[in-house]
Amino acid sequence: MAYDAVKMADWQISEAAEEHLKSISDWQNELKLEKDEVIPYGRLGKIDFLKVINRLQNRPDGKYIDVTAITPTPLGEGKTTTTMGLIEGLGKRGKNVGGVIRQPSGGPTMNIKGSAAGGGNAQAIPLTEFSMGLTGDINAIINAHNLAMVALNARMQHEANYTDEQLAKRKLKRLDIDPKNVEMGWVIDFCAQALRNIIIGIGGKMDGFQMSSRFGIAVSSEVMAILSIVRDLADFRDRLGKITVAYDRQGNPVTTGDLEVAGAMCAWLVSTINPTLMQTVEGQPVLIHAGPFANIAIGQSSIIGDRIGLKLFDYSVTESGFGADIGFEKFWNVKCRLSGLVPNVAVVTATVRALKMHGGGPKVVAGLPLDPSYTKENLGLVEKGVVNLIHHIGIVKQAGINPVVCINSFHTDTKDEIALIRRLVEAAGARCALSSHWANGGDGALELADAVIDACNEKVDFKLLYPMETPLRERVEMIAKKVYGADGVSWSADAAAKAKKLEADPKFKDFSTMMVKTHLSLSHDPALKGVPKGWTLPIRDVLIYSGAKFLCPCAGTITLMPGTSSDPAFRRIDVDVKTGKVKGLF
Repeated sequence: MAYDAVKMADWQISEAAEEHLKSISDWQNELKLEKDEVIPYGRLGKIDFLKVINRLQNRPDGKYIDVTAITPTPLGEGKTTTTMGLIEGLGKRGKNVGGVIRQPSGGPTMNIKGSAAGGGNAQAIPLTEFSMGLTGDINAIINAHNLAMVALNARMQHEANYTDEQLAKRKLKRLDIDPKNVEMGWVIDFCAQALRNIIIGIGGKMDGFQMSSRFGIAVSSEVMAILSIVRDLADFRDRLGKITVAYDRQGNPVTTGDLEVAGAMCAWLVSTINPTLMQTVEGQPVLIHAGPFANIAIGQSSIIGDRIGLKLFDYSVTESGFGADIGFEKFWNVKCRLSGLVPNVAVVTATVRALKMHGGGPKVVAGLPLDPSYTKENLGLVEKGVVNLIHHIGIVKQAGINPVVCINSFHTDTKDEIALIRRLVEAAGARCALSSHWANGGDGALELADAVIDACNEKVDFKLLYPMETPLRERVEMIAKKVYGADGVSWSADAAAKAKKLEADPKFKDFSTMMVKTHLSLSHDPALKGVPKGWTLPIRDVLIYSGAKFLCPCAGTITLMPGTSSDPAFRRIDVDVKTGKVKGLF
């Protein structure tokens, strides 16, 4: 049944649907899992990755479906809601279907964005566990990351206070760490702008090494980025030991391996390699694994989660962060390259609201009421804005993947606006489906499910944008021109010198290119909507993530610690003291 999504909040729908929450034994029977392949954790369970993959290694993979979007408004266009709705729609069609999505960060959950479970009748449940720490993976990420910082600061204190002979007696060698060239900071899973820049070690010589430091949000940790791309525990352990924490005074990297802390970090993280099993409102399985930043990192659920999903489900639906220019591009050229998996379909989520914005509509600001032009028919704005959608369709087609456009419907959309979008999308050579999954669950997503099934039956000519041998600056040029639509790339003097040095060093040849730019425009400027013309992508720096093996060219500034707004979600979250149930989540 579909709940009244207009009258009921997301947490109320989740609470009502939890009356039909499946038990671990239910999942073992439904997914044909062995008894020891599900690890109980409260009402939920973790899938034992190694046991399942080893047992099912010869089973053919199911259909692989990615959900992406057009360039969004600051409100988001409902990719996760569409992911859940598509899963429910395929379930209504009798398909063995499941999904793989990221774990939400506590920062957005307690701020403006919410918990990223989807919404209405198209969400993952139980919402409380999903939003409030789940099975502890992010907490383990925080502990492992901060342990590296503990090791670094303690080592700097000891080196400052002991001679080489005294260090040798303690079985330590001097790393000669440069306090002005520390790569890592600390992490916490909230949006705490007051912690972006801090001083630590204030006090006496026994109170740590005094230096400037900082906090980032937990999901921006390189540890989280690594979890999202590893293939197994051995790969995880190896990459953890290569994280650059700081540099010595000669400019050489100081790694977690040098600090002898990588093994202990991995010990904190052993259970995180196993995805958590949840479900949709309508009872289809959903794997939750990893939650990396969608900009500076890969912004996808894990390779491990997708590998399991493709073995367990005939149709496995995953999701890419932000629009196709960022999220899908990384799915296509990084995640699929690393995993070796070939997708069948990419669903491009669009809303009438976002198309109107790209057509020249008034500015959309999170937390403020929408201008009436977004809730009244305006075919002119829609037609002008469709160019952004068609551009994203073109990005998907470059990968040789079949695109399906999902119009994520709002009750204010009109028939003529929908008909106009359909006509223009079909003229661009893509399938188009209207879906009302938020309001109607799987029944509202049947048209979308049918379009995806049809597209899955077509041949895929998957091809990467560039070979791994392509030098960094050439990769960036190709992405800027072919994906974003730029005329070219301009490099600052420092960024160009850094890129040249990286290109000449053989150890960076197999590093992935992880572009960093705003998600609110195809360009580097969030104010430029639609499909900007006559612009150049400016690269000011290249960040190096040595454990994840990412090179991150930065187009503009970025902070790893978001700020909390003036009207955050935590103002409306509380506990029913009679039942102990959390209310107010969305």
